[in-house]
Amino acid sequence: MRVLLIGANGYLGRFVAERLLADPAVQLTALGRGDDADVRFDLATGSPGALTRFLDAVHPGVVVNCAGATRGGARELTRHNTVAVATVCEALRRSGCGARLVQLGCGAEYGPSQPGSSTAEDAVPRPGGPYGVSKLAATELVLGSGLDAVVLRVFSPAGPGTPAGSPLGRLAEAMRRAMQSGDGELKLGGLGVQRDFVDVRDVARAVHAASLSAAQGVINIGSGRAVRLRDAAAVLARVAGYGGALHELDAPPGPVRPTIGHPRPEPDHAAPVSYPYPDGCGSWQQADVRTARDRLGWRPRINLEESLADIWMEAACRI
Repeated sequence: MRVLLIGANGYLGRFVAERLLADPAVQLTALGRGDDADVRFDLATGSPGALTRFLDAVHPGVVVNCAGATRGGARELTRHNTVAVATVCEALRRSGCGARLVQLGCGAEYGPSQPGSSTAEDAVPRPGGPYGVSKLAATELVLGSGLDAVVLRVFSPAGPGTPAGSPLGRLAEAMRRAMQSGDGELKLGGLGVQRDFVDVRDVARAVHAASLSAAQGVINIGSGRAVRLRDAAAVLARVAGYGGALHELDAPPGPVRPTIGHPRPEPDHAAPVSYPYPDGCGSWQQADVRTARDRLGWRPRINLEESLADIWMEAACRI
């Protein structure tokens, strides 16, 4: 089976590439913007016609799209998350390769949900920010394309390679700095937010399974369990051997903006800098993952403690 992987150098794409390369039945070709891609192509600016010619030449059986942007303004997010997927869909429609498309979506497409609930694939999406909107638009393009396609809605990925600017990455970095400076207490904000964390290696397994399956539509990929960031911080402290106290900063007056991993303020600062949780999903999100079990034969295998231990190992090695 020849697989064309788009976005192989990204956070999720690297692990998807490793998983696919471990399958001796897979012939992998990587397409991306970096110099180390087998083929250099920018989905946000390249034409569907150029991509069609490449598809006809390579003739993949499966196209996996892990490319996209998580940060930036609405225009940039739309370009990289929506326009890019429109290019992929149009190229596949024009091509004679008949490839199956596995698109990586995200839990942010659903937006805020009721605390205590599990979000299933039939929930009405109400994204709470431009990132979720851009990813939802991409999902709608895929579902309306008429292609043999499946969208994996990945909830909150964690584990090795977690970006330092993500909430868990900032948490690990704040703890590293506290230990390095000998601080006996760590002040953090936004620890009441609860998210469904799923290890990136489990996400890669789901992509592999989706590539081999005939499943179509939307499938949630998560752990099926919401975890409070306060609890994740406690686990990370145990893994790191941090014996100091964890204090949650009081919420500022006005609209609630969940924050995490404040840098230590300089003496002339009146208050720490605030970082909003980036996904626009409010205080709670938990995936219903029964469809992934039933249609892909997939279940998460790696627990959050192992994911956090890997995040900590990378943070501890950072100078």
